[in-house]
Amino acid sequence: MRLVLAAGSTRTAGIEGISAAGATRELMAHTPAIDAEIVAYGRPITGNHVPVSPTGCPTPAVLTRAVREAVGFDLTVVDAGLAAETGAPTVGVDARPGRDVRDPVAVPDAGETVDAARKFGGALPDDELLIGETIPGGTTTALGVLTALGESVGVSSSLAENPTDLKRRVVDDALAESGVEPGDLAGDPVEAIRRVGDPVLASVAGLAIGAAASGTAVTLAGGTQLVAAAALVRHAGVEVPLSLATTSFVDDDPNVDLDAAAREFDLDLTVTDPGFDRSDHVAMARYVAGEAKEGVGTGGALALADRSDASMAAVRDRIAAVYDRLDVDAAASVSDDAEDSASGGIGDSSFGGDGGGA
Repeated sequence: MRLVLAAGSTRTAGIEGISAAGATRELMAHTPAIDAEIVAYGRPITGNHVPVSPTGCPTPAVLTRAVREAVGFDLTVVDAGLAAETGAPTVGVDARPGRDVRDPVAVPDAGETVDAARKFGGALPDDELLIGETIPGGTTTALGVLTALGESVGVSSSLAENPTDLKRRVVDDALAESGVEPGDLAGDPVEAIRRVGDPVLASVAGLAIGAAASGTAVTLAGGTQLVAAAALVRHAGVEVPLSLATTSFVDDDPNVDLDAAAREFDLDLTVTDPGFDRSDHVAMARYVAGEAKEGVGTGGALALADRSDASMAAVRDRIAAVYDRLDVDAAASVSDDAEDSASGGIGDSSFGGDGGGA
């Protein structure tokens, strides 16, 4: 089993109130890069910053790494428009960091990225792939793409209170600036990404199309951003089998109807409850409180653990061990000090995807 993790960035994450924890742009730029390092090596390589919310909720990369240690899987990190260099080995797909979704064109090279990712996905030799993502601000760009395609699908949030009104205002502004009405780009997924998407969506859609077309079993490992990727695949006219594996935390979000989305886009849906309510460790307690929910391939990793010989109790123990080994509290203090010097104020780090974008 291989997890292909698409890691990238969009300037949309810099919109006030969009990011999970009010992080500065400087720290958010490093989040996907460090997420990739944590899953690859079990620790950050390029600095001491561990993405974590103010309340101590860790990046979903901690969860995915814990499953990797518990049951094992291969990892490939795709540079899907990283804004900061990562110490993890990466494969390029002609992606650059995304612009603000409110710019007339958000992803100028969307077509090239989709094509490069499709070719790479089709060349992978694995029988089964998980495809995940990490990108702060990614659920807002996912909403933009879904709206441009004419799909009425809600998106989740890393925040306990989903800022749906803010996301909708941002998307409305983005569509207006791009000269697009809701549904105008139905059947034209590349243009939807180019106008109001992000490079991670371009990469994931291309990877899924290429891998599935080659006969590989593809599971989109994540939440509503991966639902948006599935919509892009279907609007491209590709009817290959696709699965979606996510967490019970996304499924519990009242803004999301995963069953309806699975029917709409012909997805085999798996929802995994990791039993975090049985632990009071901060690495899991904040998820129970509604934070993070998903990201960095966590839904797919937990589904893999659930069907393995490892018990979910053992996975929970491993999550606590990874969190403690990373000394997340100390790393968060280092991040706060760095943020203070960068911005002159007190702030917090954040994390990407459904687990960190808005």
